[in-house]
Amino acid sequence: MGRYIVRRLLWVVVLLFLVSLITFIVFYAFPTADPAQLRAGRQPNPQLVEQIRHSLGLDKPWYVQYFRYMKALVLHFDFGRSYHYNVPVRKHILDAVAPTASLVVGAAVLWLVSGIAVGTISAVRRGKLIDRLSMGGALVAISAPVYWLGLVALYLFASDIGKVHIFPGAGSYTPITDDPVKWFTSLILPWIVLAASFAAFYARLLRGNLIETMSEDYIRTARAKGLRERRVVLRHGVRSAITPVVTAAGLDIGILLGGAILTEKVFNIPGVGMVAFDSIQNADLPIIQGTVLLGAFFIVIANLVVDVLYAFLDPRVRYA
Repeated sequence: MGRYIVRRLLWVVVLLFLVSLITFIVFYAFPTADPAQLRAGRQPNPQLVEQIRHSLGLDKPWYVQYFRYMKALVLHFDFGRSYHYNVPVRKHILDAVAPTASLVVGAAVLWLVSGIAVGTISAVRRGKLIDRLSMGGALVAISAPVYWLGLVALYLFASDIGKVHIFPGAGSYTPITDDPVKWFTSLILPWIVLAASFAAFYARLLRGNLIETMSEDYIRTARAKGLRERRVVLRHGVRSAITPVVTAAGLDIGILLGGAILTEKVFNIPGVGMVAFDSIQNADLPIIQGTVLLGAFFIVIANLVVDVLYAFLDPRVRYA
């Protein structure tokens, strides 16, 4: 197991290098705007634009710019300075990690608990009324876009004109260090909105896998031994059927930690997604590069964690 993890970590370094190179080439070869001109303001002096371009190193060939970028990143963990805000990129992105992590972790707990519970009950009560209602509700939740669901939730439960004004803190994020109570109340509605479609997807996924698993021979053997039905379902059935859910959860959490753009935009959460959105609008290459690398890092680490969890969830999985 140890050698496998070390080998995977080495591949993480290679993958992050390739991601940084591809991102750099894409934004250099297909520039949407001139960062120097954007920084110079409206109707800038051409000499000022050239001066800014030289100070930012944009007048150098792309491979020279990339070499300087990677040198600073590897030696000093320096992502450079923002073209638009003129602040260190590392600090700008790290300040946005806490709001995104607060959003994603809370939503992940909510959607995993509810999705696994609903999926298990639906599989055990297959064809019953509760199964039809839960799967019908799951289909509706999957079909509802996050941004639409978020706007409707804000209108109904958070705005002054809404009929049920029970989440007044939603729409204005409060850091946990400032006020833990306001932090919690400001994230309840975003957690529910973000978790809705994921919980519905996981419930349907687990239901299908658990129905198939419960027809396996070892399940019939466990029942023949006289084990209680609850233990058969939870200890043997769910444990075997949950591996695809773990895979999906690892990918989803990794992707969302790289930026839940729509949810953060709707609820005005200053997270990584908002930072990435603003940097793309401003053609701020250093911040774009930093957010892409951060997202790639979360995804590959989440995949590694999922692979390690497989060995504990499924005894048949072994890593040489």
